[in-house]
Amino acid sequence: MALVEINFDGIIGPSHNYAGLSLGNLASASHAGDVSQPRAAALQGLAKMRHNLGLGLTQGFLLPLPRPNPRFLAAIGADGSENPRLTAAAWSASSMWTANAATVSPAADTADGRCHLTAANLVTMPHRSQEWPDTVRQLRLAFADPAHFAVHDAVPPCFGDEGAANHMRMGTGHAAPGLEIFVYGTSGGAFPARQHVEASRAVARLHGLDPARTLFVEQNPEAIAAGAFHNDVVAVANERVLFTHELAFADPEGTYAAIRAALPEAEIVVVPADAVSLADAIKSYLFNAQLLTLPSGEMGLVIPTEAWEHPRVRAWLDGMLASNGPIRRVLPVDVRQSMANGGGPACLRLRVVADPATVDPRFLLDTSKADRIEAVIAAHWPEEISAADVGSPALAERVIAARLALLDALDLTELP
Repeated sequence: MALVEINFDGIIGPSHNYAGLSLGNLASASHAGDVSQPRAAALQGLAKMRHNLGLGLTQGFLLPLPRPNPRFLAAIGADGSENPRLTAAAWSASSMWTANAATVSPAADTADGRCHLTAANLVTMPHRSQEWPDTVRQLRLAFADPAHFAVHDAVPPCFGDEGAANHMRMGTGHAAPGLEIFVYGTSGGAFPARQHVEASRAVARLHGLDPARTLFVEQNPEAIAAGAFHNDVVAVANERVLFTHELAFADPEGTYAAIRAALPEAEIVVVPADAVSLADAIKSYLFNAQLLTLPSGEMGLVIPTEAWEHPRVRAWLDGMLASNGPIRRVLPVDVRQSMANGGGPACLRLRVVADPATVDPRFLLDTSKADRIEAVIAAHWPEEISAADVGSPALAERVIAARLALLDALDLTELP
């Protein structure tokens, strides 16, 4: 099999709005109540996918979940009229951040030689806790071949699990056995630590991972308190390279030593706090980037334009590129609509190592399919949504119709 890394980006849904529902996500809170631009958001996300296709990478996508979600309100005996935040939760388009869809272990790491995916329960935030049943249905459609994939339901909700945003994998190559690193939180001060260590351990057991090639690492409480609600806000890994902020982990030196012991080839690129502060890293989303192996074999870092335009971050990146280190290219992309809600390039993608021939081809992107998606977005996605629009019956009809038009265009009408 030709095993490659496939990035499955979430298509940003037609109900994309700024409700500020995510405690601890500073960007989300600061833009609460702003007017969103769902059409521009979805086109920005699609442009990022086209960008990666243009680099010669295999690109997939996942579809928006059905919104507004009346089942969420019915489950708590509400219609939303008495609480605008409940209405906004039922409308949330946050499933676009597919880094939280699931945790993925490639076949090379698992006991049964299949790629395992466990949906994240996302129980810490009400607007996200409703996602996983629909996510599982979509994953089981995209990865339906039982000879190559196993898709698990979410772990029990007593253990908070936020998926791949708190999981990294390192190794000598995507197809080679790797080191899986689960990052959990214990304290975040005023903000919740969303990833429980027992959830991470449960996922590792479900995936049949070798304990000798599995690490459980505590995230720095200082990083969580500063707004790093997921580990991928302060660290990202790809193959032999870990790119991390100095303050990402509770025990950085112990973490680096454990990685090097399991993977002697590891290269750890640490950004010191005196060059890029934790606040600057979180504001710019420098680490919420896609660290990718390009067809040439060199590594590229796909960052948000906000990071490229930040003077202190840009100075550090320029110095990194001049140093002849393992990251040889920096590739800015515009995902400003997602960024304003607290999600950068890494949030928008779920990494899956697989043979593309084993994946349902309807979920794999090519230029023709991108053109079809773009046409549907341009014709059906709302141009703007204000806070007052959320809950509108007329807008609800439009949002539902827009998603159905996309499913029809992609021949995926069996999705609920």
